[in-house]
Amino acid sequence: MLHERVHAGIRRTAATGGTSALVAALLLVPSAPASAAPNRVLGYVANNGGGVSVLDTATDAVTSTLGDGGGDSPYGVGVAFDGARGYVTNVRDDTLTVIDTPTNTVDAAVPVGDGPAGVVVSPDGGHVYVSNYFAGTVSVVDAATLTTTETIAVGPNADGVAITPDGSRLYVAHDVAGPGTVSVVDTATNTEVAEIATGSTPTAVAVTPDGARLLVVNKLSNDVAVVDTASNAVLGTIPVSFIPHGVAISPDGARAYVTNSEGHTVSVLDVAAMTAVATVPVGSRPIAVALTPDGARAYVTNYNSGTVSVLDTATLAVVNTITVGRNPVGIAIHGVPPAATKLVAGHARVQLRLLGFGLRGLDATLTESHTGKPVVGKRVAFRTIKGHPLCTATTNASGTATCDANVPLLVGLATLLRGYTAAHAGDQTHAPSRSHGHATLL
Repeated sequence: MLHERVHAGIRRTAATGGTSALVAALLLVPSAPASAAPNRVLGYVANNGGGVSVLDTATDAVTSTLGDGGGDSPYGVGVAFDGARGYVTNVRDDTLTVIDTPTNTVDAAVPVGDGPAGVVVSPDGGHVYVSNYFAGTVSVVDAATLTTTETIAVGPNADGVAITPDGSRLYVAHDVAGPGTVSVVDTATNTEVAEIATGSTPTAVAVTPDGARLLVVNKLSNDVAVVDTASNAVLGTIPVSFIPHGVAISPDGARAYVTNSEGHTVSVLDVAAMTAVATVPVGSRPIAVALTPDGARAYVTNYNSGTVSVLDTATLAVVNTITVGRNPVGIAIHGVPPAATKLVAGHARVQLRLLGFGLRGLDATLTESHTGKPVVGKRVAFRTIKGHPLCTATTNASGTATCDANVPLLVGLATLLRGYTAAHAGDQTHAPSRSHGHATLL
């Protein structure tokens, strides 16, 4: 899987003057404050021709494209358990790019092994495992320090990776021609403890939510092996279409969705019965598939079409097609929390008025905690320290909201001189924050 796209990417890069692009596996680690609004469900599409397209699954619109001048040759995208951090494999410069997903900013590039391909995060968020295709190893990255702490030898063409829900076992597919295997790694000791013969050229792996079954896509066997994770025994194989490539399992573990890259279809599998129940036509050369957290929709990257097909999992019909970047490969979908914010209130002036007071120059500036960038177009509510409403204003291009207020006598001068509160209520993109401002008598 990696080998064929690396050479294709090199040819395209030469033709376009060496375009660098970001791609990866997105994994998420909780970091932003909770908001009353439900999390956004975003899709991240890795375009082998450059950049990661960010999709809002509520509208199926591309909202932005991430790029990384330091990361070369985007490869694939997977999603971690939950949270707000992404990790991106860059296959030719041998790095793992780190993304803050609430703000969609690139934070770091971590050196890993030769030809990083697959990536997965431990369920506790403490470690990231990166398969290095050319090195035949797995890099273990400490998520706190963003350094590679160990390297595990697993064998040639280390490609797709998956981890059990309890984090005890890591599975690595070996994308080699002919009869192939999947390595089983004990994550407590970071050593390979077994190899499972699954079929010809295993390229992608996925574990059921209960951890009982491992599904292995055998690219040149045109089938999917079902493995019992307790015994490492192959329970059976499920025939699919021509050159299967990627796999995703529904949140309830009942169904699996397998892309058939040369069949231009997605096979829908009944995991318990180990049978294919449907074949759905999609775009040209589908590579990867990911499901929304509720399992209602599957998103499929179509490499040759430059699109993503949106599949309704209830009707098994394609309900939308989204144009993304050139040669989309991997895709990840996840709920992304709002970005943490910081609100700094300023200094207002109290004026005496007939039958009341005036507060002039109430102000507060809202910024993203992670980036320090101003947050524009958000409502800020100003109140006395006892909660009496003063005024509301919208943040400008500098992230500052400013307004004046007239206050009745009953509020009291002593209360006003104790200052005021400014508060942003929070929404899907930016978390709530509040601050205390000062006031002085003119």
